Amino acid sequence: MKKPSSRIREEIAKLQEQLRQAETREAERIGRIALKAGLGEIELDETDLQVAFEKLAARFRDNGATTASRNKAAPPLSPGAAESRADGA
Repeated sequence: MKKPSSRIREEIAKLQEQLRQAETREAERIGRIALKAGLGEIELDETDLQVAFEKLAARFRDNGATTASRNKAAPPLSPGAAESRADGA
């Protein structure tokens, strides 16, 4: 039996709400991590920061689970460490 269009619209609305909530959780998680890494203290243009995040995402996509598991064993960076690495040190 086919679903009426009103039912499909209701399902779409529920899924859109679930998507919004999932994106909010992900954004909060990433934001907390970025603040712990000291990104909140660095004056960066939003476009530059987005490019840096895209490069980071590509690095993890390219290396897959190997990089992720290797990084879990690494100690967390202090807020100043992120700044010293940004200038190539």
